[in-house]
Amino acid sequence: MNAQSEAVWSQGRSNDGDVWLLEQLNQPLVQSWLAVPFSRPRLFQPDETQNSVVMMAVPIESREQQLLSAFDLRTLLGQELRLGLGPFQVGINRRAETLMVLHPAGFSANEALAPVQAIVSRHVGLPGGINVTLHAYPGEHYNWYMVGVIPVAVALGGLLLSWLLAFSVGVVIVSMSRTKELFLARESLEQSEQHYRSLFTHHPDAVFSLNAEGRFVTANNSCGAITGYANADIIGQHFTHFIEGADVERVGEYFKHVVMGNSVRFELTLRDRDGEAHLLDLVALPISINGSFVGVHCIAQDVTASREQQTRLRTLERGVEASVNGVLIADASLPDTPVVYANKAFTAITGYSQEDVIGHNCRFLQGPDSDPEVVAQLRRGIKERREVHVTICNYRQDGTPFWNDLYIAPVRDQEGQVTHFVGIQHDISQQKASEARLSYYASHDDLTRLPNRMLFEETLCKQFALANMHHQRISVLFVDLDDFKPINDSLGHAVGDQVLVEVAQRLRDTLRQEDTVARLGGDEFVLLLTNTPHEAQAEEVVERLLPALSKPYCIDGRELHLSASVGIAMSQPDTPQPQTLIQQADIAMYRAKQQGRNAYAWFHHNSHDIASERVTLRNDLQEAIERQAFELYYQPIFNRDGQVASLEALLRWPHPTQGYISPDRFIPLAEATGQIMPISEWVLNRACTDMQQLNDKGLGAKCVAVNLSPLQFHRASFLETLSATLMDTGMPSAQLTLELTEGILMDNTANAIDILHSVRSMGIKVSIDDFGTGFSSLSYLKHLPISTVKIDRSFIKELTHSDDDAAIVQGIISMAHHLGLKVVAEGVETDEQHQRLLTYQCDFFQGFGLARPMPLSALEQLMTAQALSSSPMP
Repeated sequence: MNAQSEAVWSQGRSNDGDVWLLEQLNQPLVQSWLAVPFSRPRLFQPDETQNSVVMMAVPIESREQQLLSAFDLRTLLGQELRLGLGPFQVGINRRAETLMVLHPAGFSANEALAPVQAIVSRHVGLPGGINVTLHAYPGEHYNWYMVGVIPVAVALGGLLLSWLLAFSVGVVIVSMSRTKELFLARESLEQSEQHYRSLFTHHPDAVFSLNAEGRFVTANNSCGAITGYANADIIGQHFTHFIEGADVERVGEYFKHVVMGNSVRFELTLRDRDGEAHLLDLVALPISINGSFVGVHCIAQDVTASREQQTRLRTLERGVEASVNGVLIADASLPDTPVVYANKAFTAITGYSQEDVIGHNCRFLQGPDSDPEVVAQLRRGIKERREVHVTICNYRQDGTPFWNDLYIAPVRDQEGQVTHFVGIQHDISQQKASEARLSYYASHDDLTRLPNRMLFEETLCKQFALANMHHQRISVLFVDLDDFKPINDSLGHAVGDQVLVEVAQRLRDTLRQEDTVARLGGDEFVLLLTNTPHEAQAEEVVERLLPALSKPYCIDGRELHLSASVGIAMSQPDTPQPQTLIQQADIAMYRAKQQGRNAYAWFHHNSHDIASERVTLRNDLQEAIERQAFELYYQPIFNRDGQVASLEALLRWPHPTQGYISPDRFIPLAEATGQIMPISEWVLNRACTDMQQLNDKGLGAKCVAVNLSPLQFHRASFLETLSATLMDTGMPSAQLTLELTEGILMDNTANAIDILHSVRSMGIKVSIDDFGTGFSSLSYLKHLPISTVKIDRSFIKELTHSDDDAAIVQGIISMAHHLGLKVVAEGVETDEQHQRLLTYQCDFFQGFGLARPMPLSALEQLMTAQALSSSPMP
């Protein structure tokens, strides 16, 4: 019972006895008796109707509990009390009730005896306040001589009874102590079993046991977690069911070893239910009971992840050792963060051995050229326990510097505390040298080693700002070599390069130390003269420069001669930006070339206006090309009967703001910029399309003459483009006439003649435009596959006023007719001119006096009117 008189556990010989004892606990009298503190065992009679039944309470002070038992005195005394009293009988009474009668051996007890018949009576007290009375009665054979010993016998019996009761109490106490020991042992056993069960169930490793046949008897939850099988599916299975076939024999040998009473440890591979492999580190122990082997107890740890980690660590370690980058590891927990590891690459880069660096801070790599700001950045990163990446100049053991691309990262433990720093260094000295070379070549000309345009413009900007600040002037000289291209074309670029190198050196020698010379590209150089308040200072430099450049160049045994044209521009208070000076000097240089070369010219604003207009016109022309914002006019060419024999296609450009711009303005610009190519292709395509349109309308298949640009004629794809245009438009080749100037034919005459033959083979006619104005030899005419010559308008203009022009015109017509060529007279302005040409037997006539150039719509009206009227033109 606990301190609250509640039963903790109970045990009895019969259910009735248990029920009776538990019922007594609810009696107020019993509760009061139990509540009285008492340090020794005691007895109590709870039920007055049952004089022989008593309760005994034994205190258990260590647990603040009491051991409570109930027993029958009659039964106890009847089992344990034995006295030798001769012929006497001894009765034991509890109040008026006789509990038992003791009688001599060989005699039967007289149950009818009453206390009044007793010879002697004695009262005996038991522990706890329970009293019994002993009565001595004569036996069946009364022996009076024994009367004298009766009191002694009665007294002896009383003492013996008291001893018996005390012995019984002692036995009870010993029994209770033994019961307590058994209870504690059982409780300890239960705790040990719970501990083992908890260890078995919750162990993170697989814990299981096999019987002597190798079948699973027990398995914890980790077994299921590793194998993927439920424990119910594992129990009863043989261990070979879960291992690889290749391991069965080996594991079987280990099992036999355990059967013999030995413990083993080995590794095996197990595949779970999904087929995934697990590497297990297994310990097997024999289970023996009473010296006999009954099974195997096993603990298996899944070491798959740890083995992979070990493999990964070995790989990483090998990678660090084999790395071409230097690797250092420093201990962050020790003062001054000493190095604890350095790989071989570090030794190869720095020259320091591991013995030189282990235990030291890596600041020994720093030197006089190590940037203090970078060093401070490194120290801040280490102090703040964070990653840091810098490029720093370090020093090898022999004192030579190298550029170190250094990356430092902290290593943290499970608690997030930094334990080490890992430093990875990469020697980028070659990269830095390459960057320096690239930086040099990015700002210098590779051939002459002079500054290039980028560096020159940077210097120009700085000097321009300084000059404005100090109210000074600077000058820019643009130098272009005269006739340098023939040297490259005839002697090769190697010789030309040597000439450019010599030119660069002569330019350097001409300038002051504070001045700058740069090569812009090709044969163009530019010079910057600082602090030139007067034009005479710049001119003095140029007058030294031109003679220096005109001296002979001795290259590979050849003596070459060159000259240069120089343009000069000086900064003014209103100069908007420094680059403007380069542009102005460039414009002035072209003026110097126009003056006959080997000269210099100053920039003037009227030159700038012309150049600006040229740039604007070029941009507008490009926009017109992209939008095809041109128009094609046609000027009729009449025969001797006054009928339209053919047409000449003339290009017109309606500018959106300036109106129609003369072809004399934009055609030379287009030829200079290369924009003539898309323009010429558009004219050819449009003329063929328009002629096909006239033919489709029933106005006749008229021939059309299209002017060719030299660039277009000498383009490699010229013939292919010509053929494709005719095919796309559907116009017959016989309707097309190509007009060429003498200049086209005289430039690479042989190739030009081959191209003309190809054109003629396509059925296309060829006409020589502006005949008589060139300087070509007339002997070429007999070799040219042409069909028509056109007399230039300059001869027609003075035909009626100049006998010389009249003679020239007659000679051209006569010569052409003798060569089988037709003749067209251009620029016929008056009827008198027309009549004179008719007299000279000219074949065709063209000019404002006959018909002005007109758009296609007006041409259609003219041709319609001629078709309706058969009368010749007056």
